[in-house]
Amino acid sequence: MRITSGDFKYRRLIAPKGYDSRPTSEKVREAVFSMIGTNIEGANVLDLFAGTGSLGLEALSRGADKCTFNDNSSKSLEALRENIENCKAEGWSTVLRGDFKRTLDKATEPFDIIFLDPPYKAGFYDDAFKLISEKNLLKEDGLLIVEHNKRDGLDDKKAGFVKIKEKRYGSVGVSVFKLA
Repeated sequence: MRITSGDFKYRRLIAPKGYDSRPTSEKVREAVFSMIGTNIEGANVLDLFAGTGSLGLEALSRGADKCTFNDNSSKSLEALRENIENCKAEGWSTVLRGDFKRTLDKATEPFDIIFLDPPYKAGFYDDAFKLISEKNLLKEDGLLIVEHNKRDGLDDKKAGFVKIKEKRYGSVGVSVFKLA
């Protein structure tokens, strides 16, 4: 797995060994950033359920100003920190360990882009949408990018957000939301 474009292009990303993770594929990441377009330049990004950090690191590689990464798995965070170091992105990265609800509750500033890629079967989508909305964590012109199982499509309207795009890549669905 590698970064697909920008300053960190071709840098290898590692995934936790012996861990049942589901890193976002290069094909899906390229499609996501094609959907985002120029909105990434100078962005403040949150990579919630970061895992290997592939989405946040891709954003930094393509011109985001900073990224906050959050995960609660020590194995994922170990790989994430190594990936940040490999990309030499320490100066633009903040890594938080803990439950996503606590991270969202403690956030003090809104984000331009939020990547939401929780374990598909865990049922975290509704809580995440609700907290992001209640805490006003997405800027007025911001984007909430959600990766999900394509069979588990997300409603067009959810907790103050409206879906503006949805694409499918194999078994993966990607939905883009903005404030309603």
